[in-house]
Amino acid sequence: MPARTGQQYIDGLKRAKNHVYIHGEKVEDVTEHPAFRNVIRSMARLYDLQYEKPEKMLYTSPTTGDKVGLSFIAPKSIDDLIARREMISEWARFSGGMMGRSPDYLNANVMACGTANRWFAQGDPQYAENAENYYEHCRENDVTLTHTLIHPQVNRAKAQHEQKDHVALHLVEKTKDGIIVDGARLLATQGGITDELIVFPSTVKPSGEKEDPYSLAFAIPNNTPGLKFLSRESFDYGKNEWDHPLGSRFEEGDAIVIFNHVLIPWDRVFVLEDSGICNGTYRQTNAVVHMAHQVVAKNIVKTEFILGVVLSLMEAIGIDRFQHVKDKGTEIMLTLETMKSHLFRAEQNAQIDKWGNMTPDYAPLNAARNWYPRVYPRLVEILRILGASGLMGIPTQADFENEEIGKLIHRAMQGKNLEGYERVQLFRLAWDICLSAFGSRQTHYEYYFFGDPVKMGMAYFDAYDKEPFKEMIREFLGRTESPKPDFAKT
Repeated sequence: MPARTGQQYIDGLKRAKNHVYIHGEKVEDVTEHPAFRNVIRSMARLYDLQYEKPEKMLYTSPTTGDKVGLSFIAPKSIDDLIARREMISEWARFSGGMMGRSPDYLNANVMACGTANRWFAQGDPQYAENAENYYEHCRENDVTLTHTLIHPQVNRAKAQHEQKDHVALHLVEKTKDGIIVDGARLLATQGGITDELIVFPSTVKPSGEKEDPYSLAFAIPNNTPGLKFLSRESFDYGKNEWDHPLGSRFEEGDAIVIFNHVLIPWDRVFVLEDSGICNGTYRQTNAVVHMAHQVVAKNIVKTEFILGVVLSLMEAIGIDRFQHVKDKGTEIMLTLETMKSHLFRAEQNAQIDKWGNMTPDYAPLNAARNWYPRVYPRLVEILRILGASGLMGIPTQADFENEEIGKLIHRAMQGKNLEGYERVQLFRLAWDICLSAFGSRQTHYEYYFFGDPVKMGMAYFDAYDKEPFKEMIREFLGRTESPKPDFAKT
């Protein structure tokens, strides 16, 4: 079938009746529940955008000839990469980059694993066929996905096989119909509003052979019997879009995933009891490279959005001429241009990989994905500092509509270049980025996007090619014409 419309996405969720729980209750219809309905409508708009801009967002399926989502494309040229990035940017602009798990993120994942399916054949040739078929299934049906990567925080000082209770997701038994798994996984963003769940290993925490019962990769529909999504408290508080311009539209939600003796059919298994394959999956298939390409493109849009809010705020209250204010604006501009440079280098240095895909240069993407989690909190801090008391003095739309006080507030809240109503609307947007529950979650989310930044930094340091730089110093020190003392000649 062709790419889905927004209504088809909504209808699919209604039919599925996924097992979602929130605030102590089971959700009968996520499309109507106050914790999910608004973000579902935002997701639906993403799907509708594909048809509003088909030349930018759709491409012809290589198997059916239907028009399918461009985020699924297996790129064969740099032009394909750029086209995919432009599509990613279109979706990101709709939310100002505030939807971190828009469908394109995992679409890039299933594409990479599906086209690099021979990697999974090490475990069983059937697993390679499964990965290839799953990619086609997602692409041709425009499936929207969530995923889990990590085990619950029971005792981080011990490996999973050393835990006193097998809380983490693990293999229970193999049957003729598939495998039975049990346990819990974290942390499925959009778990309540997607069609299917992908379970893959962590990218930053390798496992040893004793972890093989926990070394799994598979995909199943979200309404699979025994599968439950326990969503955290919603940060969409039912406010209108004027009062909560981001939280009321883009609160994706995050969920603990419980597997209560869930049957995974054999045709949905990709890795089974093999920590070595799990450890290598993301890097060897280049899934992490294509996912990082999506993330960096999204984060560029997010930085542009924050810069736009900061510049608008400066202008609104006349602080844009002060030295320290300009310097803070410069920080954001430098972040933006650095991220754009990373992306440009990644695309222009792309090469065909061993699976036949045009794959971006990983080095700049890896630098960007390690750097941005460290700098994003500073971008938000700048917005908070510049907004100052104005981020507290933010009446609601209802205050402005009150006949007795509305006009008074409108006059009292005016800025240098904006009337009171418009200035407060701008400051409410700034507040929803840096101070609201939604904004605080964004900061936490970006910080841990790919995992613990310290562990990521250690992995980055260990993998970095250090020898050329050490050789540079050895060569420099070796130029000296001074003779070595005898004791130093050994």
